[in-house]
Amino acid sequence: MNPSRISSFLIAATNSGCGKTTITIGILRALKRRGMAVQAYKCGPDYIDTQYHRMASGEESVNLDSRFTSKEHLKCVFARYAKTVNVVEGVMGLFDGYDRHRGSSAEIASFLDIPAVLIINARSMAYSAAAIIHGFKTLRKDVRIAGVIFNQVGSERHATFLKQACEDTQTPCLGYIPRIEELEIPSRHLGLSLENEQRIEKLIERAADVVEKHIHLDQLMALMIDENRYHETFSSETLPHTPMRIAIAHDAAFNFTYRENIDRLKEMGHVTFFSPLVDRVIPPKTDLLYLPGGYPEFFLSQLSNNHSMKQSISGYIEYGGRCLAECGGMMYLCKSIIGMDGNTYPMANVLHQTATLQGMRLHLAYRQWEGQTNDGIPYSFQGHEFHYSHILEEEETGDGKKSAPIYIYKNLRASYIHLYWGDKDILQLWN
Repeated sequence: MNPSRISSFLIAATNSGCGKTTITIGILRALKRRGMAVQAYKCGPDYIDTQYHRMASGEESVNLDSRFTSKEHLKCVFARYAKTVNVVEGVMGLFDGYDRHRGSSAEIASFLDIPAVLIINARSMAYSAAAIIHGFKTLRKDVRIAGVIFNQVGSERHATFLKQACEDTQTPCLGYIPRIEELEIPSRHLGLSLENEQRIEKLIERAADVVEKHIHLDQLMALMIDENRYHETFSSETLPHTPMRIAIAHDAAFNFTYRENIDRLKEMGHVTFFSPLVDRVIPPKTDLLYLPGGYPEFFLSQLSNNHSMKQSISGYIEYGGRCLAECGGMMYLCKSIIGMDGNTYPMANVLHQTATLQGMRLHLAYRQWEGQTNDGIPYSFQGHEFHYSHILEEEETGDGKKSAPIYIYKNLRASYIHLYWGDKDILQLWN
């Protein structure tokens, strides 16, 4: 690949709700229509936007989270997947992190040495945008604002005032998105059912049409040429294990995974994907079973009625098989799940507790999973908690725990925590 022809940039915003995801998927699809090799990334631990990216670009998106791992690892991961055009979608506002700017989109842009495109929601705003642009450009010298895209623009006259704001701050205006109701992203808690995927596909196509009409893509690509792209090699420590047979649940109910985690498992041995919804048993001779999170709450009847799969998984765990279950995967292993309809659905009954969707409220936080191996070597994994359900028995204890509980039964390791192990050995949880 000729480094002088690589374009890399981060799509940032002044705050959440400015339209980052809509504009990102529109740009991804528009570039794909041009036949360009494009790679999408997402700042932070979000595993829903990455699925939109995959649908828009045809390539698996990659999470970049500076809370999870080191600057050096992030740079290696970015370089590992880089293509002709690399589009990083930011999180929240440009400088919003877990501790001031730490963990923010700005920190990722600085680490990777790539410019940012600033999205501004211009509804009820005109020339005052100049002050916003000036502030974002000057707050941190290590973050380059290479251009601005305005969203929610009411008319050509409105666009003219906004362009003047860019001119007076010496900042390229890369176009604007008019007010169009059908460009709204569906609720993040709808899952990726066939019906919802069709809705998202229509949204992506519409967003690409609007981007091609109103965004100056050629100017965008020209401004983002990455002439000094580094060529780090991915330098994860070689895993000293005998090749394993790894089974990963992956279907409409279980699909919240990080690409780096899956690629790390592929380095450990042969990976087979299966569906707890439709398959009858787990893959034969499995050495490690991974049940990730997802949307089990939308498939409770189907999961509950697949008795042979529940028996296959519970039998595997009872006989000492290694299993990692996260969030929805952990719920599936419970005695039962009380759905949003108030009905109780029997599950695998490995963990003798009940998960419920009643009284739904968001649990959102970074988490850390610490322990030590059988040899006394300490380990620490970073993770992310994001769910609306809860465990009844945990609520009833009233112990005020701030961290998600971790359940250990035989060789099962289960929790609400979505772990990241792209730069670690996940088998430390069992060794």
